[in-house]
Amino acid sequence: MKLHHRVDGPAGGPLLVLGPSLGTTLDVWNPQLPALAGRWRVLRYDLPGHGGSPAAGGFTLDDLAGAVLDLVDERQFAIGGISVGGAIGAMVALKAPERVRSLVMCCSSARFGEPGPWLERAAQVRERGVRSLAPALAGRWFTEGYDGSWVLDLLDRVDDDSYAACCEALARYDVRARLPEIAAPTLVVAGAEDPATPLEHALTLATGIPGALLAAVPGASHLATVQRPEPTTAAMLRHLSTTWPPYEPAGEYGHAGAGKPPGESRADGMRTRREVLGGAHVDRANAGITDFTRDFQDFITRYAWDEIWNRPGLDRRARSLITLTALVARGHMEELGMHVRAALRNGLSREEIKEVLLQTAVYCGVPAANSAFAVAQRTLADIDAEG
Repeated sequence: MKLHHRVDGPAGGPLLVLGPSLGTTLDVWNPQLPALAGRWRVLRYDLPGHGGSPAAGGFTLDDLAGAVLDLVDERQFAIGGISVGGAIGAMVALKAPERVRSLVMCCSSARFGEPGPWLERAAQVRERGVRSLAPALAGRWFTEGYDGSWVLDLLDRVDDDSYAACCEALARYDVRARLPEIAAPTLVVAGAEDPATPLEHALTLATGIPGALLAAVPGASHLATVQRPEPTTAAMLRHLSTTWPPYEPAGEYGHAGAGKPPGESRADGMRTRREVLGGAHVDRANAGITDFTRDFQDFITRYAWDEIWNRPGLDRRARSLITLTALVARGHMEELGMHVRAALRNGLSREEIKEVLLQTAVYCGVPAANSAFAVAQRTLADIDAEG
């Protein structure tokens, strides 16, 4: 099975694979493409008989996952999809867990309802064509009053038999029992008014996949990425940036701070410092700068937050793990609370932070870990109190 695909974005960027929803083409990702392709190399594909992909039949979602893997030469990549595209992403994460660094499932499900309605839809399409579904799909894809005609026009580029075969594949799809096997950090995006994959489907994914995050988009139906592109794109960027770091152009002066003009390195370091530590913390630190500390703060911003934190060799999750361990080992408890917050912001869970501190009890000493647990517990309590 060969799938038509298109690649956009910087040649040196990490790969992000995106799958469409049933009845659409790779163009359904157009609202997200400018933001994503500026930082990732985005590979979008068409389903069989959709867009530029040749017609096919008699396949399963596992077969589609295999066809997607055939498109990818990279050892590791991120993957996402809308509806059936999200389900294919889950199947890829199950088939090749060592390769998938991050997963995004938009308006998707572990099981898209009972088989009967899917088989009925397949029969209708074979008899009357895909276009006969347009009125019903408009009501599922978008809330009342939203003009999504450009997406509905994509139905004209869909082969009837291939669409029916996709329906039959969805009738057989059920990964509810396998959700705990998905190891990739996962974001589940749900349209709050989606009748096709309601919030209960999203909750099944978010509670079944270990550590998964859920973002519910108000005022959106099944194609939330189209109807509400701003919040959906923002949620994807937050998740992907912490689990699959984006490409940072080397430019004239190379990666990170090495060789950059001081002003450029300072600006890049300050941006990273705010993203990791939070704007409020950085604002307080900047407000406290004096003539005596100004040079030191400038040094930290350029050297630590640009030359080190912005290096491409490790993602921010890994750097947070190392930083927590180093602070405990050296007894720098006054910095630990700040970096517990940073670790959460960089995608670590509370359970993962606990595991780091348990590890330090063995290699840094029980007294150091005891102090670290006390600091971390106070910090987490403060976060809970802040809401």
